[in-house]
Amino acid sequence: MGAAVAGLAGRVALVTGGSRGIGAAVALRLARDGADVAITYLDAGEKAKGVVAEIAGAGRRGLAVAADSGDATAIVAAVERTVTELGRLDILVNNAGVFPYGPIDEVTVEELDRTLAVHVRGVYLATQAAVRHMGRGGRVISIGSCFAERVPYPGVSLYAMTKSALVGMTRGLARDLGPRGITATVVHPGSTDTDMNPADGAGANHERTFIALGAYASTADIAATVSHLAGEGGRYVTGTAISVDGGFAA
Repeated sequence: MGAAVAGLAGRVALVTGGSRGIGAAVALRLARDGADVAITYLDAGEKAKGVVAEIAGAGRRGLAVAADSGDATAIVAAVERTVTELGRLDILVNNAGVFPYGPIDEVTVEELDRTLAVHVRGVYLATQAAVRHMGRGGRVISIGSCFAERVPYPGVSLYAMTKSALVGMTRGLARDLGPRGITATVVHPGSTDTDMNPADGAGANHERTFIALGAYASTADIAATVSHLAGEGGRYVTGTAISVDGGFAA
């Protein structure tokens, strides 16, 4: 195990949707940088166990909690269980998400409600529960999307709307939590190589035409920025969004 990043040693993080993709990469990076890490998962129980095993392999405590971020009771319970089992909570990473796609006239009320529940209500409730346990140096980091900054093609209006909501919430949180020494930030990933959006998948070459660097991010690229914000490097960064999108929004 490498040396812990300043500010992460001995701290406890909760990463929602941490069983795969960006969430798993963030959870593992935080653990390797010194934090004990809890993750939530919806239906990828075996993958969640694997992430916890890797956290343990990094010499840190890990915890996997089955919780749907769209379920108000479940997401608050996940925060409380993290505090009960790991003893405290210093870092919340709101990562869990869904990806609705399609023309606006085909979006159902059920899809609208589900997306709002996961991306907006669930994030708000998790944050509300988490900050009750945070002291000075606490961090609230929400994973947004490059579509909150630029939408170059149709079909993502619902997704873009809900991810954009995180920016307004984060600005408000900066004012609410600043006097308590807690920061709030958003990280906007661009196209990132995951099982949901593989760099060799259908449409990936078209996606690259919008990216200034011409390549997908790795999940490690996103996790590096999250870890920086979670540590001492993020102590004076709040109320803002940072894009890790390869120039998608340039």
